[in-house]
Amino acid sequence: MKHIGLFFGSFNPIHVGHLIVANSMLELTDMDEVWFVVSPQNPLKERSTLLADHHRLQMVRVAIDDNYRMRACDVEMHLPIPSYTVVTLAYLGEKYPDKRFSIIMGGDNLENFRRWRNYEYIIENYSLYVYPRPGSQPDDLANHPNVHLVDVPMMDISSSYIRRQIADGHPPRYMLTEPVFQYLTEMHFYEK
Repeated sequence: MKHIGLFFGSFNPIHVGHLIVANSMLELTDMDEVWFVVSPQNPLKERSTLLADHHRLQMVRVAIDDNYRMRACDVEMHLPIPSYTVVTLAYLGEKYPDKRFSIIMGGDNLENFRRWRNYEYIIENYSLYVYPRPGSQPDDLANHPNVHLVDVPMMDISSSYIRRQIADGHPPRYMLTEPVFQYLTEMHFYEK
């Protein structure tokens, strides 16, 4: 049974930090693949700088194009909004009964995990692979048998920082893969 790590996010844009986390999960755990689950625009929230779903999905595709162990996943774009992880997991479990799914999350998400819908069900039935994030402290949930702390290099790179840099006229070229950088540049995304 293939073990799939689900890496949820807006990926607005996807950057090298995301890719380093995904690659580390593939190298340091028994995961066979990592699927980048691109979260849809929440209609209840202001759009602000969030790019359209198809652009963020396309950036993930071009970022991982040469890695057969990584995949862009648009499943949440076809499910009811707002999207809840527990619903996504149920859907994927039905669609792919031959795969075992786990969740990849930052330590900051583990700190807020009790606020997730049906978090008790998730943590009892799925493994959580947690990577360190700047400023996050291990929660007592870190002791749960289904929580696995993975020693991934901690980088203080964020999509919001990248968007600010671009808006200020300072393209953060090496924080993005070359194909993503080209895509953003050609489309003039995040520029003022």
